[in-house]
Amino acid sequence: METLLYETIEPFGAPERLTQRAGRELGSERVFPLLQRIAKGDEAALRELYLAYSRTIYAFALRRLRDAAEAEEIVVDTMHEVWRHPERFRGESKFSTWLLGIARFKLLSLIRGREPQHDEIGELEETLESGDEGSFEILAQKQRREAVRQCMDKLPPEQRECLHLVFYEGYGLAEVASVLGCPENTVKTRLFHARRKLKNALQLMLQRENGNG
Repeated sequence: METLLYETIEPFGAPERLTQRAGRELGSERVFPLLQRIAKGDEAALRELYLAYSRTIYAFALRRLRDAAEAEEIVVDTMHEVWRHPERFRGESKFSTWLLGIARFKLLSLIRGREPQHDEIGELEETLESGDEGSFEILAQKQRREAVRQCMDKLPPEQRECLHLVFYEGYGLAEVASVLGCPENTVKTRLFHARRKLKNALQLMLQRENGNG
C-alpha cells in the first residue's frame, strides 16, 4: 500500500519540489468531495490534496526535524493516514489544521524513536537592551531568510513550531493550539519567548555585521 501511495502522490526523494510548490488552502466545499472520492479508492483525489497541502506539511516537519528526507517521510505518512481514514475529518477546523495535527503526531513518534537532541540556546538567552522592534521584519524585507532561519533553528522545538505556524503559515492562536494540542495561553507564552529570543539573536547579528562593516 505504501509503495502504491508513493507512486500516486509523487516519487519519493524530491524535497526540492516540495519547497518550491506554493500551498493553497481548499474550502470545505472542495475538500469533502475529495475525501468522499478517496474513501472509494480514488487516487487522483488523493493526489489533488497532496498537491494542495504537501508543501505546508513538509515545511512544518522540516522546521522541527531539520532533515529533508525525514520531513518528506512525514508528508507521505500524513497523506497515507488520509488515504486510510478520510472519514475522520469532520470539518471542525481548517483541513490544513487537521493535517498538521496528524503530521505532528507522526513526527513526534519519529523523534521518540531516536536519541533526543537538545538545542544549545547560548546567546539567545541573553536579554538585550531595548532596540529596533522591527528587526525580523527588516531582515525579511531584505530577503535575509537564511539569517532568520539560522536564528530560528536555535529556538527550542516547541517555540520554533509556534513561530513557524504563525509567521510562515499565517495561523491564528486557536489554530496553532489545535495543531499542537495545547491551550491558547501556552501558545501565547511560547510565542512571547520565541519572539524575544529571535529578536535578541537578530540584534546581535546586526551588531556584529555593523561592527565588521
